[in-house]
Amino acid sequence: MSEEAVLERQWRLPAVVLRAVLFALVAVFGWASVGFISAATWCGILALAAMPGVVLPHHRVLAPAGRLAEVVVVVLGTLTTGGIPAWMLPYLIAPFATAAFDAAGPAEPSRYAWLRAWGPPTLVALAAVGLVVQTPRLSTFDRGTYITTVAVALAFGMASVVGAWWLRRSRRSDLSHSQLPYAEAAALLTQLRVVARQLPGATLDPGGIATELVDTVVRLPGADRAAVLAASSGRRLVVLSQHADERVDWETSPQLNTLLADAWAGQKPQAGQLPLSRSTQAAVASLVIPLVAEGRTVGLVAIESDDPAAFDADAITAAEEQTKGAALRLETALLFEDVRSMATTEERQRLAREIHDGIAQELAMLGYGIDNAMAVLPPDAGEASVELEDLRSEVTRLVTELRFSLFELRSNVDRQGGLASAIADYARTVGASAGLRVHLSLDEGGARLPASTEAELLRIAQEAITNARKHARAENLWVTCEVDPPYTRIEVTDDGQGLIGEASEGRYGLAIMSERAERIRGSLEIRPHQPHGTTVAVVLNASARPTPKTAPNHPASDEWAAADRMSSTEPSTTAPTGPVGTEVANEERDER
Repeated sequence: MSEEAVLERQWRLPAVVLRAVLFALVAVFGWASVGFISAATWCGILALAAMPGVVLPHHRVLAPAGRLAEVVVVVLGTLTTGGIPAWMLPYLIAPFATAAFDAAGPAEPSRYAWLRAWGPPTLVALAAVGLVVQTPRLSTFDRGTYITTVAVALAFGMASVVGAWWLRRSRRSDLSHSQLPYAEAAALLTQLRVVARQLPGATLDPGGIATELVDTVVRLPGADRAAVLAASSGRRLVVLSQHADERVDWETSPQLNTLLADAWAGQKPQAGQLPLSRSTQAAVASLVIPLVAEGRTVGLVAIESDDPAAFDADAITAAEEQTKGAALRLETALLFEDVRSMATTEERQRLAREIHDGIAQELAMLGYGIDNAMAVLPPDAGEASVELEDLRSEVTRLVTELRFSLFELRSNVDRQGGLASAIADYARTVGASAGLRVHLSLDEGGARLPASTEAELLRIAQEAITNARKHARAENLWVTCEVDPPYTRIEVTDDGQGLIGEASEGRYGLAIMSERAERIRGSLEIRPHQPHGTTVAVVLNASARPTPKTAPNHPASDEWAAADRMSSTEPSTTAPTGPVGTEVANEERDER
């Protein structure tokens, strides 16, 4: 039911009560002033005239006609009974108010719409003309009193018109304002859907747009390195795409670089010799082009040159021309990613709630029922007892799987903890519950990936860990996480039965991981692990991989096996491996 229909139903009872009160009032006045017979006659006629307005208050023709009949009866009854006292005039408030309330409603495309729009002024004019025309028929002594009475009655009638009109309009305005954000959101999302279907492929991908922009600006004379940075949480920037002969550690904190801060705040190109990366030591020329859309800074294009005099006024103008028009495209893609991320998160939370409140509770009740049945079995019910025990074990397994599913659905990347922390927490929880020995190798710097990219990487890692738990029948799980944007590598290795033993749902999970990796423009590799097991690795921007500090142990090597045996008797260790607080941890869990 629409809000207007609800408002109509709320007004129906007050309108009937208003007519009843006014009808009783004029009946009492008439009985006291013109006698019972005259009052009863005209009140009966008035009741018949009021029936359409009471029974069919929303009819396009009968409702306005009923209100017109009420006004005509009031005018004729007043004149027929001598004019003074004007005992029926108070009833004019009822048709006036209901006509004004109806006219203030939403317009409907109908040939009778004019009856609603012109109803209040028509009724007021008809009553005024009908009452004033009969003034000369009255005696001079009564004429002044009659005119005063009619004026007061019409004034009250006009006040009822204004009040009813204002009431309906104010309620409609309140309803409109309460629904306005949803209406605007629906309109924008509808437009976005239509436009997205008309755009060429991949044009709503922030990474694709940033890569195209980087490929354009690196062709500028003297440009040796370039990157596109966008805003992230915590007043930091994220690298959407970059180009360089060697890996560049771009500065992502505008507070630590005046060129980045001035370009973002001033929305004007900034040039100078201040390096835009943490790894640059020699003299350079730097240029920062802000991407501004509709007065908003969307991102920054950072360009560096090894020639300190590379970026003169002509070079800055050329760079601005190359980036013109990209800001709106990038902002649209970022907004689309944000909307899709919020919708995905909300849907996952909704599914988690439904599973928890629905099938999870029902399975728990089923388990309790089996326990009760087992408790009342006679001692000699051998085969039935075994069947019930097997059924109870299956229910327990299903409840455990549901708990894992709920945990996976509700797991998200904390913007404070980071991707490596989220993956580590998930691996620890799953390993402790499933009896897996979990070995973690975490290497995460201070820079962050885009939120949508982190979410997809977390889901890939979760799917790989889930496959190892459910299908591989593994005993050990090795999880490696290297996050040094834009380079990222997530690797999950198990010592289970390998790909040959994958169930059909496991194969479906592999397809989902491949789709997620393709969505973030990463490469997914699924390979056998020797002597047995499977390795799932996803890599982003492999060309930007930093030089490894030390060669990590491989799970298949003899050194790793020795370290594994040693760790079974020694506590897990956590050691810093870099200036940015990187964590490397080896953990084992054999709890059930």
